Amino acid sequence: MKERKKVRLGRTGLMVTKTSFGALPIQRISRDDAAELLRAAYEAGINFFDTANSYTDSEEKIGYALSDVRKNIIIATKSAYDQGNPDMVKRNLELSLKRMKTDYVDILQFHNPSFLPREDDPAYRYLQEMKAQGVVRHISITNHRPLLAREAVESGLYDTLQFPFSVLSSQKDIELVELCREKDVGFIAMKAMSGGLIREPRATFAFLQKYENVVPIYGVQRRRELDQWLELDDNPPAWDDEMEALVEKERRELAGDFCRSCGYCLPCPAGIPIPNAARISFLMTRSPYKPYLTKEWREGMDRVDQCIHCDHCKNHCPYGLDTPSLLKTQKAWYDKFYQEHIAEAE
Repeated sequence: MKERKKVRLGRTGLMVTKTSFGALPIQRISRDDAAELLRAAYEAGINFFDTANSYTDSEEKIGYALSDVRKNIIIATKSAYDQGNPDMVKRNLELSLKRMKTDYVDILQFHNPSFLPREDDPAYRYLQEMKAQGVVRHISITNHRPLLAREAVESGLYDTLQFPFSVLSSQKDIELVELCREKDVGFIAMKAMSGGLIREPRATFAFLQKYENVVPIYGVQRRRELDQWLELDDNPPAWDDEMEALVEKERRELAGDFCRSCGYCLPCPAGIPIPNAARISFLMTRSPYKPYLTKEWREGMDRVDQCIHCDHCKNHCPYGLDTPSLLKTQKAWYDKFYQEHIAEAE
């Protein structure tokens, strides 16, 4: 393994690579391709891998690729949570251990709960028992809600917090990072590229490097993406006037309400591909647009007109977006763009 910059992950005491691996995207590729990618990350010196029980076969791929070097890596995974019922966490933990071919998890995170599990909750007590047995080394939490995230940090119950953090983050988010530093709670940054909307990896990397207690987990699906982050880690760009200008440009262009593609709105009973449909104008203007003019994309966007107004997406959006209205606006934009470029459509 190559030696890379490591940081202390709060009071866990774990020394993790500042550039770490978000394993959600590997569920979209084959087992062998995922294994090759994970092994390349490991050989390049990355020692921290974040996944979740709900990321289909992501855990299995980690076990397939890295179980023989388990002692050299740090794994964080996540479990959904059912209030007052430890059975879901118990089942998920047992399955995670089996999938990853390990007898312990370094960090077990409650996966985006809508309220804070406290010490009197049976699921939290179960994890305390697992911690006493060495099966779970640290109890942690992920969230997208600023108030709940702050409550978790101030509670003293969680060793790390995973929260969205990027160049688009607000001053309140930066204050949350500082609170974690003060409370010695490890801060794991998800959505560093805001679901793929941020176009400037250099600016993102330089921004996140400013915060010593922040550990970004970059979602990686392709070798070129991994190589991009490794190159930035090898040659960190300076935070200078150029970077500040790039960040301000990103903030201006992405001002207002936009979908971060967290997926908590799914499943949609009408089959609408919400995470992409709700931000189609950004996707098509911030990257090559022709891939979005296919028959499949056209059919996906047409499903917006079949919305049954159940408000499941709106009620489950951690960012408080009026998702049905956003979908309607994005569909109108897509229809206009499609008609203007229909000659290029497949």
